[in-house]
Amino acid sequence: MEIVNSNSSQLSNYEVLKHLQQLKDGRKKDKRQGQLATITYETLRYLENTPCNQQTPETITTCLKALERFNLSKNEKLMIINLPPTTALEIQLMIEESEERLTEEQVNEILVIVAEHFPHVQKAEEKEEPEES
Repeated sequence: MEIVNSNSSQLSNYEVLKHLQQLKDGRKKDKRQGQLATITYETLRYLENTPCNQQTPETITTCLKALERFNLSKNEKLMIINLPPTTALEIQLMIEESEERLTEEQVNEILVIVAEHFPHVQKAEEKEEPEES
């Protein structure tokens, strides 16, 4: 295996969505790129139904700054941005050894930070929950 670009980094879902939208808008229809067009279309369709569709560079940046004090890895921050957690269980699944690294109060603080920066996630989940009779 050969390293093509040693400076590459991971992209958030938001960055992938914006890049694919630019490709789609800037590309002329070319029948030779049928499979690429299909993959681009399917990926865009998927990402448009995820929280990243409502994110902005500013909300992502401010959320990451607010999360700095928790000493999270880049991958953990990326997971929080891509799929903003709404419960303590989701945080446990995203953050390695969260029981040892974070107190219950810190987990609640992370949930508050996420809710402040990505309020659309909370609203979407409230719509999905069926009302109890």
